Amino acid sequence: MAHIDLGIDEKQFPGISGPMRYRPETAKPLNELAEVLLRAPHSLPAGERELIAAYVSGRNECTFCCASHSAFAAAQLDEGMTLVDQVRADLDSAPISAKLRALLRIAGAVQISGRHVTTELVAIARAEGASDLEIHDTVLIAAAFCMFNRYVDGLGTFAPEGQDAYAESTRRIVEFGYGSAVPQPAGEPAA
Repeated sequence: MAHIDLGIDEKQFPGISGPMRYRPETAKPLNELAEVLLRAPHSLPAGERELIAAYVSGRNECTFCCASHSAFAAAQLDEGMTLVDQVRADLDSAPISAKLRALLRIAGAVQISGRHVTTELVAIARAEGASDLEIHDTVLIAAAFCMFNRYVDGLGTFAPEGQDAYAESTRRIVEFGYGSAVPQPAGEPAA
């Protein structure tokens, strides 16, 4: 049970969806940020950006965000959940591009502290073909997910177990985006 009364059935609105329903005025800009970072046109595919979110969430031990963004990444990557699991288990041996590996190392550094992102990590990413926009957005995705993870876990929200629990939200996010992330009761327009 969440640390505060969110006024919802947590099993129906798990993880971040409960707090977002509780405070729709803060949900709107948070969902807009997620939409820009994870789905807007960009040189990195959406699946790779979701993988960055899942990787950081896993390092932060945020069960809900890690499971949901792993599912979102898997749905948008040709290699699916197999690749997501490989990256999360062992970044060094995962079958990904050297550029993505370098960006994930930057994301991992951000997860520890922004000050752990070094000139050397950035130089390696650039040498592997990462643009300044990709480096910028990797840092921002990682920082944003540290915030999202702390939001979810700081309120003690419910996280369903098993990937099947994330199937509907995966379909909705991949098809419609983060503007649809906070389900509304029947008859109410989406935020």
